[in-house]
Amino acid sequence: MAPVVSQTRFAAIRARLEAFAPTPGWRSWLYEFLLFGFKQGWACLFGGLLLALLLGTHVFYPEAAPLARYDFLVLAALAIQVAMLAFRLETWDEAKVILAFHLVGTIMELFKTAHGSWEYPEASVLRIGQVPLFSGFMYAAVGSYIARVWRIFDFRFSSYPNRAATWALGVAIYVNFFAHHWLPDARPILFIAMFVLFARTRVWFTVWREDRWMPLLLGWLLVALFIWLAENLSTFSRAWIYPNQRGAWALVHPGKLGAWYLLMYISFVLVAAVHRPRARNA
Repeated sequence: MAPVVSQTRFAAIRARLEAFAPTPGWRSWLYEFLLFGFKQGWACLFGGLLLALLLGTHVFYPEAAPLARYDFLVLAALAIQVAMLAFRLETWDEAKVILAFHLVGTIMELFKTAHGSWEYPEASVLRIGQVPLFSGFMYAAVGSYIARVWRIFDFRFSSYPNRAATWALGVAIYVNFFAHHWLPDARPILFIAMFVLFARTRVWFTVWREDRWMPLLLGWLLVALFIWLAENLSTFSRAWIYPNQRGAWALVHPGKLGAWYLLMYISFVLVAAVHRPRARNA
């Protein structure tokens, strides 16, 4: 069984759940499946609360409120962060990751909105140029999830590539998000490079009592798919919109999955700088 981390309040809950002993057979399989879902939900805590805020304020926020909805979202996201640290629901290392994602995401938002890739249709005071400050928290939610799921499931890796090469690829992907507006889009080459580097890499994790594994490339794809689904809910709430959604909401093009997959890679590399990938038998 994975070592229990005592840095957050989750440790005591995790210890009690992992100590439970159902009857072997299908009951144990079902319990492990439910425990996996609970831990994933816990890892998504910040992102889930933020998504609930986006949808809730879209439906219930009063139009005549003296505080703009986007500004309320900024203050609410800050309050969630402070509360998670105060109640030890998040570690300080995870908070540092969230800050890094906020900065990286805001820079990208400033560039992309200036080039018309997407827009924020509502007025606000707490913004930089066309970008309301709550937008950085949406990138931070991705970083928060990866940092928390890494710790909660005790990630270890086999056949992990050279770290310098992973960083070089991460920088190339980030630069391409900007450069493809003037130069040929290098995404096909970047996808090939990711496959070459990580084709043999497995992520090992512990849900309950046994180690499980999956190809790391598949894990990124599954997370990117969930982010794309969350993006559809976010654009429905008009947290931001794409040009084709100005008149009425429409499904975000599935092609955006590729962009989220590449962003997942950048997110993973940033979190790896804090957690430092361990070999399975380390």
